[in-house]
Amino acid sequence: MQDSDKLAIAAHLHVLLRRKTGRVTDTEWMAVNAEYALEVVRFARQHALEDGVPELAEWADRLDRAVHEPAPAPQRRPLLDAASQAVRQRLVPAPVVEVPRYVGGIR
Repeated sequence: MQDSDKLAIAAHLHVLLRRKTGRVTDTEWMAVNAEYALEVVRFARQHALEDGVPELAEWADRLDRAVHEPAPAPQRRPLLDAASQAVRQRLVPAPVVEVPRYVGGIR
């Protein structure tokens, strides 16, 4: 799962926890730190049972799945392709823009 998706789930859970329990969480840290995220999941599940809020348990489950899902492997490009593209970009000269030096004329 992408980090942006984890952040979206963490933000939604943050809002629910703030509204239902008064607890404030750090959404960015929740998206990148598995230990913190799992503690928030535990807290949300506990309060979902105590307060009878099934929506908290649903979003806690989503975050739990997002934390345990492996990150996608980055796309790899052969070194020769990357190097040839870099060389081609350097060989194309930058366009020269002429700017008039003087406005009007010199007396």
